[in-house]
Amino acid sequence: MNLTPISVNFDIGDGRIVTIETGKLARQADGAVTVRLGNCILLATVVAAKTPKPGQSFFPLTVDYQEKFASAGRIPGSFFKREGKLSDYEVLISRLIDRALRPLFPDDYFCEVQVLVTLISSDPEVMPDALACLAASAALAVSDVPIQEIISEVRVSRIEGQLVINPNRTPLEKADMDFIIGATDKNIMMVEGESKECSEEDIIKAIEFAHTAIKAQVKAQEELRDKAGVTGKRVFELPYANEELKAKVAAFAKERILAVAKSASAKHDRGDAFDKISEELVESLGELPEEDAPLVGKYFHDLEKEVIRNMILDESVRLDGRSLDQVRPLNMEVDILPSPHGSALFTRGETQSLTTVTLGTPDDELLIESAATSKYSKFILHYNFPPFSTGEVKPMRGPGRREVGHGNLAMRSLRQMMPGSEYAYTVRVVSDILESNGSSSMATVCAGSLALMDAGVPLPKHVSGVAMGLISRASDGKWAVLTDILGDEDHLGDMDFKVTGTRDGICGIQMDIKVDGLSMDVMRKALEQARKGRLHIIDAMYACMEAPRPEPKPHAPRMEKLIIDREFIGAVIGPGGKVIQEIQRETGTNINIEEVGETGEVSIFSAQKEGLMKALEWIKGIVAVPEIGEVYESTVKSVMPYGAFVEFLPGKQGLLHISEVSWKRLETMDGVLSEGEKVKVKLVGTDPKTGKFKLSRRVLMPKPEGYVERPEGGERGDRGDRGDRGDRGDRGGRGDRGDRGGRGDFRGDRGGDRGDRRGPRDGGDRGGERGRPTPPPDQPQEPMFDEES
Repeated sequence: MNLTPISVNFDIGDGRIVTIETGKLARQADGAVTVRLGNCILLATVVAAKTPKPGQSFFPLTVDYQEKFASAGRIPGSFFKREGKLSDYEVLISRLIDRALRPLFPDDYFCEVQVLVTLISSDPEVMPDALACLAASAALAVSDVPIQEIISEVRVSRIEGQLVINPNRTPLEKADMDFIIGATDKNIMMVEGESKECSEEDIIKAIEFAHTAIKAQVKAQEELRDKAGVTGKRVFELPYANEELKAKVAAFAKERILAVAKSASAKHDRGDAFDKISEELVESLGELPEEDAPLVGKYFHDLEKEVIRNMILDESVRLDGRSLDQVRPLNMEVDILPSPHGSALFTRGETQSLTTVTLGTPDDELLIESAATSKYSKFILHYNFPPFSTGEVKPMRGPGRREVGHGNLAMRSLRQMMPGSEYAYTVRVVSDILESNGSSSMATVCAGSLALMDAGVPLPKHVSGVAMGLISRASDGKWAVLTDILGDEDHLGDMDFKVTGTRDGICGIQMDIKVDGLSMDVMRKALEQARKGRLHIIDAMYACMEAPRPEPKPHAPRMEKLIIDREFIGAVIGPGGKVIQEIQRETGTNINIEEVGETGEVSIFSAQKEGLMKALEWIKGIVAVPEIGEVYESTVKSVMPYGAFVEFLPGKQGLLHISEVSWKRLETMDGVLSEGEKVKVKLVGTDPKTGKFKLSRRVLMPKPEGYVERPEGGERGDRGDRGDRGDRGDRGGRGDRGDRGGRGDFRGDRGGDRGDRRGPRDGGDRGGERGRPTPPPDQPQEPMFDEES
């Protein structure tokens, strides 16, 4: 048994080596390769049926990309703990591969083909989507499946002004352009990606840069094919054809088709007219041999496509009567639904999107998991395409690949204008397509932008989108670019080119080419025509809604965001979450705290503005640093004989001494203040030894008329000669400090004669006018502040 692999290597830049191997794994497949970059390894296999199914009239290609969680040393998070159906992320990569591969097969090849690409080893820095199509194409290259050309895809990103091929995941976060380009060594086949308002010429440069890298990858695949000894492709049976019948169909239907195509009728009227011609054609042909009957419909549709394409190229006439660069009539409204937080109805010709916006909290964020990453998204967009939108009857299932792909294009485009992390809302946009006749994904972008502004999301600019088409004729090289294509024009055209952006640049692109030979001149023409169409639509959007609402609607959750120092996060949360739970309970809010670097981001949500502001002030109080000289609204927490303890900031208390309650001398606190009472106080200082806060109420009150300030030194007056304090050793215990007058032996003999602190120091009774007796043992004693400080 020989398991020695055949391999080729090539450098994609910066010394990063890609290795393609075949001959070791999955040897019973028609073609199998592994592609490796760093620790990222993809296994791609291809198997094709030898013959088509009886009556098969289309090409059944299936492309599936899947990531094994074991590739990153992870266990899936589902109940069953195994990989299930493809995630949206995997579907999007599958579509990238499918759209690039499909044009490689002959038009008359109807054998079923299945291409499977599996991530079997993950590298946290390597993006596997940029290698998936390379792996699929290489598997086809080493097989005998009859593809016409070899293809590859690369990611091209602009990072700090420089274009980079297949950048690693970390630097990619700084990119302002991010595109996946698919091409043969001669022609561009597929473009998809996003950018932060780049110019049309930036797109051209990125495509040309990517094409150079793709040529090297195609060459490597050719080298691998030759090493593997693949010298030809399998021969397949061509489908049955009848040229005489084809001529009869053309003779009967050509002029009739042209007349309907020029009538500028509506979609369903036009479809009914074509159906009638088809029915009359079948009647005119009479009874046909069994093998010829299925060909009538095929030849009729081929003729329909040819007639309409020539009409557009030769006469510049389109199916609905528009000029080549004309956008269909526009109509748009916002705030059309009472309950959603934002809504818009966007209608362009026979395409209509009803889009809603819902504002949620960080608890509503979407978890997006792949083998290498697990992250949350605060911006979600879902696209729905019900069958009634095209007047059809179909079963309602979950979203298909088309819905996932269209929604992703709209999401990536609108995301460029979404506010950053300072905007705490989780935003969900849902586009329901109510009518469809061309480019419902671009209608979703326009309706989404309007609905977001209607919801009060602070988008700096509107984003619009337009779908472009291309009709070309190989016989004479003639071509035409169509603006705002219809569904029929998409079906019969050679290119589907969607461009989104603001007035200042491009935000998103999705392009599929169905023919060879798209020159950069055609690309430039298409981009410029798309820019004009996009600006025409965006002008109408600004006329409908010029700017976002200044704040969310009354029934939407209110939000405030507060940035605090990281050291205060614990204080806001409290032991076991006690503090934050109390705030939420008392204010009816929902509060989220996230640590970001050296700061904490506190997001507060509430349906009621009063509760929101109360919670905001509460948290501000917790994280506030008390400032001497500031005035605070405080709450009395407890009353003592010597004053009251008040909370002047959440979690911060200080003593309002009896002497600072008012200008009038108080003998007792009875009846002066009560627990729970609100009182304004001024922070006048802190004790240097204990750090306790000193508060005053009287300094905020007007002085009584005739009030005389006491001499320097405060209420104690001139302390005079304190006398000889004597030997400290004689002070004895705190219980017996000598006779201090009226206070008896409460503080013992401290030596010297200090007199009354509140009156003239005559060396007499300290109790003086206040006559402060020794408190009973169970009564709280006055805190011993250093009152000279």
